[in-house]
Amino acid sequence: MQKRLSIERFGNRWRMQRPQFGIEVTPAAVHGAAEIENAIVSCAATKNAGIVVFPHAVTLVNRDLIVALSLRYRLPLMYPAFGAIGAGALFSYSVDWEVSFRRTAEYVDRVLRGERPGDLPVQEPTKFWLAVNLKTANAIGDGPSLLCEPR
Repeated sequence: MQKRLSIERFGNRWRMQRPQFGIEVTPAAVHGAAEIENAIVSCAATKNAGIVVFPHAVTLVNRDLIVALSLRYRLPLMYPAFGAIGAGALFSYSVDWEVSFRRTAEYVDRVLRGERPGDLPVQEPTKFWLAVNLKTANAIGDGPSLLCEPR
């Protein structure tokens, strides 16, 4: 149930952005390699399609398969873990885990020193990484369109 709710939550956020960016969102819940392959083949049949992978044990374990299929079908792929760039993903956008782990250690220290966990404020990530793999961009044919100056 929790997995379905998170897919719907992410999907709803993307759907809300659709008018602003002119995109269509088609969520694909996957539970293993066969479903991943079917979802990517289906995506490849759609004109101007791309893939956004959300963090989940299934997508992390099958990272190499997802990247390989996206390259085979020349689909832009955005992955939630920085290591996917080295595997061939086009984009990676994720939290800076070093900062998050450091904050976790600080919280553990505070609890061990006697603070009640319920009294500690909830922390959200404040530092993120965006990486673009230009080698992959050139391989799938999007290289020059990604090289632009910020406004």
